[in-house]
Amino acid sequence: MTTYSDKHKRSFWSYLKESLNSEHQDFTSGSIRKAIFMLAVPMMLEMGMESVFAVVDIFFVGKLGPNAAATVGLTESFLTIIYSIAIGLSMAATAMVARRVGEKDPGAASRAGAQALILCVGISVLLSIAGFLFAENVLQIMGGSPELIAAGKTYTRIMFTGNIVIMLLFLINGIFRGAGDANIAMRSLWLANICNIILCPVMIHFFGLTGAAIATTTGRGIGVCYQVYRLLKGKGVVKIHLRDFVPNSAIIRSLSNIASTATLQFIVASASWIVLARLVAGFGSDAVAGYTIAMRLIIFFLMPAWGMSNAAATLVGQNLGAQQPDRAEQSVWQTAKYNAIFMACVSLLFVVFAEFFVGLLNSDAAVVKTGVTALRIVSLGYIFYGVGMVIINAFNGAGDSKTPTWINLFWFWVFQIPFAYLMAQTLALGTTGVFIAIVVTETLISITSILVFRKGKWKLVKI
Repeated sequence: MTTYSDKHKRSFWSYLKESLNSEHQDFTSGSIRKAIFMLAVPMMLEMGMESVFAVVDIFFVGKLGPNAAATVGLTESFLTIIYSIAIGLSMAATAMVARRVGEKDPGAASRAGAQALILCVGISVLLSIAGFLFAENVLQIMGGSPELIAAGKTYTRIMFTGNIVIMLLFLINGIFRGAGDANIAMRSLWLANICNIILCPVMIHFFGLTGAAIATTTGRGIGVCYQVYRLLKGKGVVKIHLRDFVPNSAIIRSLSNIASTATLQFIVASASWIVLARLVAGFGSDAVAGYTIAMRLIIFFLMPAWGMSNAAATLVGQNLGAQQPDRAEQSVWQTAKYNAIFMACVSLLFVVFAEFFVGLLNSDAAVVKTGVTALRIVSLGYIFYGVGMVIINAFNGAGDSKTPTWINLFWFWVFQIPFAYLMAQTLALGTTGVFIAIVVTETLISITSILVFRKGKWKLVKI
């Protein structure tokens, strides 16, 4: 006799298989819980793969010594500006493509994707030139020692010059997510990450720290090649043709409006993180290395949660396009609940096993001490982070990137930077003060976002 439990097991595995293999589905009708599951599973796996990039690099680079690990940390801290631009463009593409898909206009969705690519490539070329010319200056600004700069400048130059693979990887996956083709986005990052895992130890063996940059850039480049193939030759709802690349000023202007504030939103946060990394650098290379390892571990588990929050962005965009704002809001609250549960489990894991996780990546006592402290303190706010990132992405999915930008501007620049300096320097708490400032700020951002979201003005945004 078939039991209730057996039916649910079959249902779970059938949904899982469907979420990993199916292309475009209509998320404007049917079960919201199923819609979240169908989008969140591949999106969480996608973001999990993005976080593996960071952990793989620091695992192999950490064996080259504190200066090498610190170089990666300082470069990544400044590279977050490029990530911010990539995420901003990705958010704009997701919002516009999702809205057009919700309106049942796949041709317009494809044109929006193509125009976003034009915008992306133009910005990337300018960033590559700047990165090639000013790589050493970046490490100097971030407080790197002369020895660190001499050893790490080539790594930094390659990472900045090859930024186009970062930009395209984020942007094209944003297009796929907006269309509901989350599994294609997942596969591209899996491919890129597998290549990185294979190449990283080989390249580091032959080229040292520089090899890590070569491996990461090459791995991401292979992922981008797969994305482009699926955009041009795939069977998804968004299939771009050459005619879609004819510049359309109206679409580019609309994308630019969303992307500029979305980029500013993340640049505001990134700039604050850069200042925090600079504060930590004042306590020595061991402190930076420990901070870097902790942040990589934190990001490793935050990325899947970010993936789940991306599901909210797609559901909001498609349901607003289908003139169903109430369904869009209901989708956000359900996604936030699931994300909070996931992050609560991660928080418990980090508090209990912090030494184990940090010890996997570095055995130096001073580095481990800083890393463990950072991991335990920052993870205390994980439940708030889980809810907050869903709400922020819901705003972005609606095309309302201005609201989270203002929230970030106040809490990161007006509050976090002075508060971190007060805790670390004035009150002499050192790196612990910085970590406390992180958890307090992120919690306040989440609470503010929830209060503003409840007012519902995001439902009225037109794109």
